Amino acid sequence: MSMILRGVRVLELAGLAPGPHCGMILADFGAHVIRVDRPSNGGTKWIGGGGVKWLARGKRSLILDLKRPEGVTVMRKLCRQVDVVLEPYRQGVLSKLGRSNETPYAPLNLLADFGGGSLTCALGIVLALYERTQSGKGQVIDANMVEGTAYLSSFLWKSQNAGLWSQPRGKNLLDSGAPFYETYRTSDGKFMAVGAIEPQFYALLINGLGLNCAELPHQWSISDWEEMKKKFADTFAKKTQAEWCKIFGGTDACVTPILSLEEATLNEHNLERGTFITDEDHKVSPRPAPLLSRTPAVPSTKRDPLEGEHTIEILQEFGFSQEEINQLNLAKVIEIRKPKSNL
Repeated sequence: MSMILRGVRVLELAGLAPGPHCGMILADFGAHVIRVDRPSNGGTKWIGGGGVKWLARGKRSLILDLKRPEGVTVMRKLCRQVDVVLEPYRQGVLSKLGRSNETPYAPLNLLADFGGGSLTCALGIVLALYERTQSGKGQVIDANMVEGTAYLSSFLWKSQNAGLWSQPRGKNLLDSGAPFYETYRTSDGKFMAVGAIEPQFYALLINGLGLNCAELPHQWSISDWEEMKKKFADTFAKKTQAEWCKIFGGTDACVTPILSLEEATLNEHNLERGTFITDEDHKVSPRPAPLLSRTPAVPSTKRDPLEGEHTIEILQEFGFSQEEINQLNLAKVIEIRKPKSNL
């Protein structure tokens, strides 16, 4: 089945989090992504070491020393033959080449690195590719996590005058201030998430908790929120997560369990939707989103590539002769690695 980015060639300069994730998104939707990795003596190995990088699904790897003039020459030749160059450096670098024991909270780098960074960058690339079909010209996409995250928080900025953020931090409607928009510990040490803002959903929440609305303060009585949070917490602590799931399952009370990674893969909804996929190394990861009806993403289920595994193959595709490749290898401008066989 044809994918929407089929035929698009992407050169991704290895980096952390946002860059690799953006490249993986493009690869998932059909782009041919080549990752340019640093030599073994020039890369930071603080995370995902051992020669295999995370977020490398569907990519190939070339090791190239961009601190050497010969490496820059190779890089420029590659750039002239691709549609997208994805680089994670600070502005101007490329031009020189040419809470513990508390209730759960969202991992913050999902917002900056992946939401404001890689997803915004991927959107910019797709927009530029589409515009190119009209103008025939390329352009630079300047995507950074600060501005991307600011854009994602447009609702916060636009709603400042609505009174949603008039209380101190942690005391507002959507930042855990409201008793009906919070997480609660269950009797077995697990957690339930509550997001029952609308009155009809709130009524179902109160009913499921076995409480009586007539005996409680009004939902929007902010001065009573702390007292209500304690009452809700005491109530949730009386049953296990499974028991609460049985009570609220199939209702519109906006009460859901907070699951571990393993539990999420076994969740009934996720199983039915096929939300997670497994590669040949038996590693589980989320399926690409969104789903396209005619040209859906078909993510690779092969193992993630070893750094430098495709160095020779890629350079040959871009017109380098075997003699040139041998010279670059002898000069240690490139590195060639092959996966060890499992006997």
